[in-house]
Parts: sequence; structure tokens; C-alpha cells
Amino acid sequence: MDDTRTVAAAATAGPLAGFTVGVTAARRADELIALLRRRGATVVHAPALRIVPLADDSELLAATKELIGCAPDTVVATTAIGFRGWIEAADGWGIGEELLTRLRATELLARGPKVKGAVRAAGLVETWSPQSESLAEVLDRMLAGGVAGRRIALQLHGEPLPGFVEALRAGGAEVVVVPVYRWMAPEDLAPMDRLLDAVAAGVGAIDAVSFTSAPAAASLLSRAEERGMTEAVLAGLRGDVLSACVGPVTALPLQARGVDTVQPERFRLGPLVQLLCQELPGRARVLPVAGHRLEIRGHAVLVDAELRPVPPAGMALLRALARRPGWVVGRAELLRALPGAGRDEHAVETAMARLRGALGEPNVIQTVVKRGYRLALDAGECAPAD
Repeated sequence: MDDTRTVAAAATAGPLAGFTVGVTAARRADELIALLRRRGATVVHAPALRIVPLADDSELLAATKELIGCAPDTVVATTAIGFRGWIEAADGWGIGEELLTRLRATELLARGPKVKGAVRAAGLVETWSPQSESLAEVLDRMLAGGVAGRRIALQLHGEPLPGFVEALRAGGAEVVVVPVYRWMAPEDLAPMDRLLDAVAAGVGAIDAVSFTSAPAAASLLSRAEERGMTEAVLAGLRGDVLSACVGPVTALPLQARGVDTVQPERFRLGPLVQLLCQELPGRARVLPVAGHRLEIRGHAVLVDAELRPVPPAGMALLRALARRPGWVVGRAELLRALPGAGRDEHAVETAMARLRGALGEPNVIQTVVKRGYRLALDAGECAPAD
């Protein structure tokens, strides 16, 4: 078998071809979806939140006036869009220049390069910014320098960041929060409900769910609870459905419910997609069958040099056979594996014929008369552990 040819074929098809990825993001969702599709993924977009700007919000106006009237020692800008929104809201109220004057005279910490860009676009210069984009690094720096008696303004972007605020207050700081945006449930819950149904259905329905904010992860779990399907959704996320988070803060609501997550080293969309390109093919079942290399992906199979889409019923049969490659699987057991097949074993024969046609290699699956079917595992090969 030519492994080089197979790897090249997978690259041509796209590292995520044959896999389905859920996207829960609202902000920058188009960018993430484009990156995933460019690599071959089928995408299910289910915004778990919507972002509501607070240009007319009295809480934001009050916080802004308070900072103009009583200057802070330090201002922490946490998101680029949030910082820009704050400046734009102040301009709308006619106090934009007063706010900028205050910010020029204070220590201004920007969480990462994108926030630094927004700060400079406003005509300001940051005092310091971590390359890691980690708020934990910002907090460590502040606590190491001492915050007792200091007045600190924290620009929020919907997420309350209670641990960050509490640590500063425990260190003796006065903290003024500046809530620029607020997260709310999406107006249309149907896409999120469809994603939850897919996660609960498990293998074959969806392969991974991406999360780019902790509120989105919390919102998805909250909706599952509202629908009475928490355990089914958690079983899916703890099982075959991969949870890919953009960073450790995003992962917290999932980890608190016992869900393992994967995260890129750099907390950006590009590295998140690259991580999925590594993780999902690495989780695919690979079998040497009838002189071919079968890589069983979410809704398709890579047969040597070609990615072949397979209908859901066919994938259900193939997975049942792959659990015991080389062993005969009876029709009754295969019937139970078929989604909504009922009691007619003829449904197995029909689905099996379509599976063989989809694979394009009829010898991959052998019929054992009066017993059932089996994958033709190559002689001398050991069946991989399930």
C-alpha cells in the first residue's frame, strides 16, 4: 500500500474533508467558517449567543463619566472590538475627547496584538501588551507590581471575568468595570437546538464543536438543560464529539462539567483550525482491508486515493463492521445499528448495497452466506483495538 499516495490524497481532499464541525461563534463566525470549509469541513453554524452593543446603556455611560471625573491609575483593554466600541460610544455621547485625554494620562495595558492595534487606532499608545494574548499574564504582571490603593478600570466584552476582578480587589485595588457589550441568547434558537441534537446523537452526526468564548460554551450547556437533554449532550461531548476551544478561559464551563477539551498554543482562530486539522484525522479509524487503506471519517471514507461520501445508513453499518474487523457481524446486529430501520432485515441488504457502491470497492465487505457480513481484513493484519 502506498502511504505517500494516501497522505497526498488526504491533503488534496482537505484535512477536514469528511468531518462535520459545529461553530458556536457569533462574532467573526464568517472568518472561522471560511477557514474550516477551505480545509474541506462540513460546517454547522449554530450561534450560541448574540452580542448587543450598549451605546445607549446607562451603565456604560455612568462608568465612562466616572473615569473622566476621577482618573484611574490603570486601564486594561481586553478586546479590540470592545475597546473600539467604548471609544465610539463616548464619541456618540459627545465625551470622546475627554475620555481619550484621560486614557493618554494613565497606564494602558492591552491584552495582545489585536487590542494593541485598536488602542493605536484611537491615537493612544499602550504601556504594555503581552505577546501571549493571555489575561492571566496581564493579571500576573499587575499583581507582581502591586495593586494596593490603585484605581483600575477593566474594559469588558460581555464576559464578567469574576476571577480577574476578585484577584485585583483581593490585592487592595479599586476596580471599575466598563461593560461595552452584553451577551444574550440568540433570537433564533433553532440552529443551536439542531447542534445539540447532533451532539446527543453522537458519532456520525457531528465530529467536533468549536468554542471561541466561555459565554458561548455556557449558553450551549444552559440550552441543553432547558431542553432536558443535559446528560445526553454531556455524554456526546465526553465521548466521540471533540470540544475545541480557542483558549483556557473558553474551556472552563466545559471542563467544569467533566468535558475534556483541546486548545491551541496561540489563542487565535487560525491555530484553532490547525488544531482541528491535526486532531480529527488522528481520531479517524484506519483499517487495512482487501488491499486498501480505509480511513473512516465522520460522514465519508478515504479509500486509498479517494474520499468517498457515504450515506448515514451506510456509515452506521461500516462502523458496526469496523468495531470487529475480520469478524462476521450478523444481520440482526447490523439492523440494530441502522437508524430507524425497524424489524425488516431487508433494510440491511439495501443499505449494504449502497455502502458498497459508495466505497467503490465491492471486495472490501464480504457476504458470509446465512450469517452476515464482515470487513475483509488483510491477511496477517491484527485488528486495531476499538
